[in-house]
Amino acid sequence: MRILHTADWHLGDRLGRIDRTEDLRRAVERVGMICDNHSVDVLLVAGDLFSELARPDNLRETIEHWQQVFGGFLREGGTILTLTGNHDNENFCRTLGNAMNLASPSVGHMGDVVPGGRLHLATEPTLLKLADRHGGYHVQFILMPYPTPSRYFRDDPAPKYAGPDEKNARLMDAFLEELRRIQRHERFDRRLPTVLGAHINVHGATVGPTLFRIAESDDVVFRPEDLPDEFAYVALGHVHKEQTLGGRENLRYSGSIEKMDLGESGDHKSVTLLEINETGLAGLPQLVPLPSTPVVSIVLDHPTANMEVLRERYPEPCDDLVNLDIRYTAGVDSLEEILIELDKMFPRWYARNWRETGELTDRLATEENTPRGASFEETVRDYVRRELQNHSDEEREEILWRLDKLFKVE
Repeated sequence: MRILHTADWHLGDRLGRIDRTEDLRRAVERVGMICDNHSVDVLLVAGDLFSELARPDNLRETIEHWQQVFGGFLREGGTILTLTGNHDNENFCRTLGNAMNLASPSVGHMGDVVPGGRLHLATEPTLLKLADRHGGYHVQFILMPYPTPSRYFRDDPAPKYAGPDEKNARLMDAFLEELRRIQRHERFDRRLPTVLGAHINVHGATVGPTLFRIAESDDVVFRPEDLPDEFAYVALGHVHKEQTLGGRENLRYSGSIEKMDLGESGDHKSVTLLEINETGLAGLPQLVPLPSTPVVSIVLDHPTANMEVLRERYPEPCDDLVNLDIRYTAGVDSLEEILIELDKMFPRWYARNWRETGELTDRLATEENTPRGASFEETVRDYVRRELQNHSDEEREEILWRLDKLFKVE
């Protein structure tokens, strides 16, 4: 059974003012081509299929696009397995899952052998089996969505916590207990090769500058040893950078299919192709590279000089996603002209900020402008007054008033 492991599609997402729909649809189409070119049997998407920023009409159009891309794959007997991640809208995904179950009401019991040729969306911990289309054996799949109280606290979906640490610890315990419960289930067959799909953060993963729109204090972090060695393969989602964990080739993040923000600007995107036979993982998984949209940051600290260089480098409008940081000097640079020119060069700028630098000093205090032995408060006041020389009297008085309030706080 040939499986394509991917995750973190974030369909319907935005980056600043830019709608990423077209970028992400192109990525989905590339995944569809890989499924066809590599004779994939199962496409496994390990969570965050949709973006929490997606509008209802966008979600409808996303499903229609899926039908166009994967219709042939499904008609030929291919199967898509998905599970919900932290960015998936739970209500929408549960509604979608219920609608699919209405179309096939005999499917959905723990440990069922499910039919190929359709999409299976796991909104709660799930055990299912798929028959290999060619080898006459079954592969067992455990699908574990991102740990949230509504998914894993069966008796009390809205418990009270002393703090985030207690919440995360309880969610981790509930997730692992659910995994053990599935392994103890009468319909779990230890003789079959098993693939675990999960949307979680595992200790030791390289996550880049930050996790994608989630604070580390809000996340549940597992250990590699929490995920049993007995599984033929563990397909992880949540961390956007492709990597193995714990020295195990069969324990992997596939990474996202597109660069989602500036923190991923240096990533090389890919999907993971693997094969499971009747005894387990056959050979090493292979990475299939995916082209991705460049995400860059451009700093103009001397705009007049910088603009000439940029015009030479970008004679035509650029499709890169660009974060612009402009530092201009009043009376020297025309901010309005700079912004108009940059808008022509980078029509897909997603964020920009600017500030008037004036004659900024290099250091907070120097011997020439600060009396020797001045207190910290005096040094700060002198520095702020100098930096406010080019500002209006009203702005200067407002900022100095706020500074006085800060110094009076005990």
